[in-house]
Amino acid sequence: MMMNNKNAVQDILLREDASGAVYLTLNRPDKFNTLSEAMLSALQHELEDIAADPAVRCVVIGANGRGFCAGHDLKEMRANPDQAYYQALFRNCSRLMQSIVTLPVPVIAKVQGMATAAGCQLVASCDLAIAAKSASFAVSGINAGLFCSTPAVALSRCVSAKRAFNMLISGEFIDAETALDWGLVSDVCEDTGLDAALAEKVAQILSKSPAAVRYGKSMFHSQRQMSLADAYDFAGHVMAENMLEPDAGEGIDAFLGKRQPVWQQPGH
Repeated sequence: MMMNNKNAVQDILLREDASGAVYLTLNRPDKFNTLSEAMLSALQHELEDIAADPAVRCVVIGANGRGFCAGHDLKEMRANPDQAYYQALFRNCSRLMQSIVTLPVPVIAKVQGMATAAGCQLVASCDLAIAAKSASFAVSGINAGLFCSTPAVALSRCVSAKRAFNMLISGEFIDAETALDWGLVSDVCEDTGLDAALAEKVAQILSKSPAAVRYGKSMFHSQRQMSLADAYDFAGHVMAENMLEPDAGEGIDAFLGKRQPVWQQPGH
C-alpha cells in the first residue's frame, strides 16, 4: 500500500495518509505522549483538517513508545497555577474529545502500554479501540489529589456507572481483557498482532459505502442522547435519507444480483 508521509505542524504529532485512512501518531515517547498544550493544539488542527476533507474515510490515533498516553502534562500544569489557565486547558481538551465524537468518520484508538487519565479519556472518546493484551487503563488522578472529572465524562459513556466510578475513585489500573469486558475497548489482540488487527479493521471500514459510514457515525452518537421515541424518529429520518444515496441503490442491487457493490467514491 502506497503511503504519503505528511508531518503535522510539529513533530510531536505525526500524520500519514493512505487510501482514505489517516494515521495520527502521538510522538512524545520520552514523556509517555502526554497531552501538552502543543499536543492538544496539534491534534485539534489535524482533526479540523480531516473533518473538512471528504476523501478521508477513517482515522487511527496511535502512539510511539512504550505507552499510549499518560494524560495531561503535569509539569506544564504545575508551572501555571492559575484557575483561568486550568479552565482554558480543560476546555481545549474537552473540545478535542468532542471533535473526535463529531468527526464525520470513525476514529480508532490503537493502544499499547498504558492509557491513563486524559489518555484513558482519549481511548473512551474514540469510536473503536484496539488494544494490545499488555495494555492497561486507569483514571488515576485521584492518587495525586485530583479527581479525573473531564475523563469521567467519556469513561461513563463507555463503562457502566459503578465500574466507571470505581475506576475514578480508586485510581486502580484495569488490564486490556477487563477493558474489553467493560466496554472501554472494542478488541484485544496479542501484542505482536496489534498492527495486523488494526489493518484488518481499517480495511473492513474502507470496504463499506463511504456515505453509509458517515450517515451511521453521525446518527449513532446523536441518538444516544435522545429518548427512545425521539431516537427512533431521528433514525428513521436518517435511514430514509441514506436510502436515497446512490450507494444504497447500488448496494441493494448488488445484493440482489449476487455481485460485489461498487461504491461511489467521495468527491465524485
